[in-house]
Amino acid sequence: MVFRQRLSASARRAQLIDVARVVFAKRGYEAASLEEIADRAKVTRPVVYEHFGGKEGLYAVVIDREMEYLVRRIAEAMASGTPRERIEGAALAFLTYVKDHPDGFAVLTHDAPATTAGGGMSSLLNDVAERVGDVFIASFKAAGYDPKAAPIYAHALVGMVTFVGQWWTDTRKPSVEEVAAHISALAWMGLRHLPKKPAKLTAKKA
Repeated sequence: MVFRQRLSASARRAQLIDVARVVFAKRGYEAASLEEIADRAKVTRPVVYEHFGGKEGLYAVVIDREMEYLVRRIAEAMASGTPRERIEGAALAFLTYVKDHPDGFAVLTHDAPATTAGGGMSSLLNDVAERVGDVFIASFKAAGYDPKAAPIYAHALVGMVTFVGQWWTDTRKPSVEEVAAHISALAWMGLRHLPKKPAKLTAKKA
């Protein structure tokens, strides 16, 4: 007779998070079911409810874990170096996450449940953009630019990297290192030639 080892509460919780990440990545929040998650984890639905209170609670934990990990990696990549090195480091950290954690990235880019305030990727982009914005603000001040405009460029950079990451998941080439170099070059060349006060282009009246 084979006896199955009983997992501790913390180990069971970690297992359910791992299983749920895979299911949410494959199905999306709405189509994912606690029945499938419980079945894959070889537990009953009440066990899932005991740990997370339901599907939305489990989903929120998965999202929080992925966001915390990704933001930490990006923050580490931006901790030192020249402004351009930090931009490239942030892009590479994001794209490396996309490559090494496809299920996590898929969960973050799926639609969040309608009852959740703010989507996973929306909250993630705001969090990451704030960190990138700190670097931009310091650089803008040093170059004599208006630091109040820094969040615009920070969100533009983060949005660009995110959509490139989604494109890369389908192509898987070139390497994330090469893609990050292209992104940072595009962003940096634009920033280097940024006018002090960008003028709005208006159409001439006939």
